[in-house]
Amino acid sequence: MRVSIFLLLGVTTATLSSAVDITGSLDGIHALVKRRIPSHANSFKFELVDGDNDSFILADSKSNAHQPTSTIDIKCTSVSACARGLYMYLTEFGNVDIHWTGSHLDQLPKHLPRIGKPIKASSIVPYRYYFNTVTFSYTTAFYDFDQWSLLLDWMALRGINLPLSWVGYEFILVDVFQEIGLSEADISSFLSGPAFLAWNHFGNIHGSWGGNGTLPQQWVNDQFTLQKQLVKRMVELGMTPVLPAFTGFVPCGITNLYPNLKVVNGSAWSGFPSNLTNDCFMDPFEDLFEQMQKSFITKQIAAYGNVSHIYTLDQYNENDPASGDLDYLRNVSSNTFNSLRAADPQATMMIQAWLFFSDSAFWNLDRISAYLGGVEDEKGLLILDLYTEAQPQWQRTSSYFGRPWVWCALHDYGGNQGFEGYLKNVTVAPIEALNSPNSSMSGFGLTMEGQEGNEIIYDIFLDQAWSSSPLNISSYVSSWVGRRYRISKLPITVQRAWSILSNTVYNNTDPNTQATVKSILELAPALTGLTNRTGHHPTTIFYDTNSSIVAPLKLMVEASKEHPALKRIPEFSYDVVDLGRQLLANRFLEAYQNLVAVYQANGSTPDAVSAASQPLLTILCDLDTLLWTNDNFLLSNWIKAARGWGASSNDAQYADYLEYNARNQITLWGPDGEINDYASKQWAGIVGTYYLPRWTMFTTYLKNTTQTAQSFDSQVINAQLLAFGKQWDSQIWGQRNGETWVARGDTWKTVEKVLADYA
Repeated sequence: MRVSIFLLLGVTTATLSSAVDITGSLDGIHALVKRRIPSHANSFKFELVDGDNDSFILADSKSNAHQPTSTIDIKCTSVSACARGLYMYLTEFGNVDIHWTGSHLDQLPKHLPRIGKPIKASSIVPYRYYFNTVTFSYTTAFYDFDQWSLLLDWMALRGINLPLSWVGYEFILVDVFQEIGLSEADISSFLSGPAFLAWNHFGNIHGSWGGNGTLPQQWVNDQFTLQKQLVKRMVELGMTPVLPAFTGFVPCGITNLYPNLKVVNGSAWSGFPSNLTNDCFMDPFEDLFEQMQKSFITKQIAAYGNVSHIYTLDQYNENDPASGDLDYLRNVSSNTFNSLRAADPQATMMIQAWLFFSDSAFWNLDRISAYLGGVEDEKGLLILDLYTEAQPQWQRTSSYFGRPWVWCALHDYGGNQGFEGYLKNVTVAPIEALNSPNSSMSGFGLTMEGQEGNEIIYDIFLDQAWSSSPLNISSYVSSWVGRRYRISKLPITVQRAWSILSNTVYNNTDPNTQATVKSILELAPALTGLTNRTGHHPTTIFYDTNSSIVAPLKLMVEASKEHPALKRIPEFSYDVVDLGRQLLANRFLEAYQNLVAVYQANGSTPDAVSAASQPLLTILCDLDTLLWTNDNFLLSNWIKAARGWGASSNDAQYADYLEYNARNQITLWGPDGEINDYASKQWAGIVGTYYLPRWTMFTTYLKNTTQTAQSFDSQVINAQLLAFGKQWDSQIWGQRNGETWVARGDTWKTVEKVLADYA
């Protein structure tokens, strides 16, 4: 499998041929219509008009002899505004929508609904941003172009005009590394595995683990090819991709070539061994830094075209600066920015402001001011206030001292799946921030680590970017549900179910738990420390399960009996399974608390512990059975996507390496469980083959220690769990009984049983 990564090099600027020509063409929007609404390929007339803001006007166009079907006129000031105008028509008049689970825009009525009085709308901010750097590992790590195409169309229609675009970064970076003389060994020891590249970009980790331990050439080549397609599509859809730049993180072997070069070691990160962290960072004061920056940007422009002047450049994400001296911090940002401007005179540097929250003890106001102040051109810096919905930093920094910044909803850490959100917060709070005195807020941004469920939170937030007053939540939810389950005479019970959800699980007012709730069934079993966690991986259930989950689930099932057509709607089935999943996850917590109480009770017996253990194991079996009934909750999808990148070469060893990466990320997250269960998932397959065996081992250990009157020793059970995790990560899907690639079972019979047993 391990073919030298450097066979791709010897790449010249001419080799990196331009992929995109920016013309302001509307061809991309016409192509979107043909792609998603082929029966109406000629039903929409788009026209670019002058205007300062992203805005559009929707109007009817009268039929004539040559055009028997009415058409819709969409006049817009930008390509992105055209897409948003189209989306307003499709959703508000056509009652159709596009979701993460698929597009139903092709269900637009044959005869287009009339608009009546023309409608004008404008974005209230210049930027609508999408992605977190780590989304490219937690969600899209193994996406192919078809998956990207659906997501990009979803983004374009909702008005996204500033997406982050990290794919394929290694191709050009390696070229620059080789250009300055770094060896194959140096570079191979620096790059991380496909599922962990985001943290290599941040300078948190270097190198790989598992398999042959080096990033293969085929991955680098294939991702570069994919990035060409993605950038081209983004631009066609009116988006300005935020492209990478040279950050300063380098293979430590660089000092052998340049012994006088100022290179500092970054921080040890998340318990990783020193051979995988303490990344080397070249001070931006060095002439070589600017040389490498110029080379990187030049090659990138040659590869993708002159499509963007906005560059993502994070140097201190969970990574401490070498010094807290104000002049040092100011000079780092100044020299970094100047290197960008030397390569691109119009460059804007974009940073994720996570560091100001995660290491607030270091980043006091003086240091933040110094670091930001190094960029003297105030418009040369764009700041993502990454976790604004719960931990805003714009207030303590006085709107980042006047720098443009983006109000961001992070919401999901690691791709967790628990129901959670605060609809009022993501509608009211951004408007208040925008209208606050001396506000320099310039955008709305979604910066989720992973994209898994709770789609309504993302939709309403992006729609709020086009309304100067907070959206009415109840009417919004009603309309959203009507489009999501598009059938005539939608049972009122469905709207009642979503009214309950919007007022309970999507009304979380506690900033200490404002992130997707993680179920303890996904965590390594332990006697303590699992429940009542707060922060950005909360396990605290902030709502009542019976009234907030059981009640809407019953209403949804009742609706499916009243109107059986609902069962054929993919999103309805998805939501019912998702509610059933949450019910079982919450019941697991209750069963766990009972088990701990029984085990710790005076005079507890092995039989009592065994009896208290059984409900946990039964719930896991029932959960796995439920998840198997829906295509969207399968571990095999994740593994299939990973292995798919090795299909073209017919290289089983390469495919096995990719599968290891996929498995390790959602389990141990590191060679020895350094970030164990951070990116855990409730998917069929992992519940049955990973969580169930772990909890079986744990409950067996509890029974045995009770029987032998031994004290509980966490080190003993943790060693067993780690050994099992390593074994599981090295397995190949499909080689054991029951490891299939497609959904199985009947959703509706399974949900009925779940309600009968756990409601």
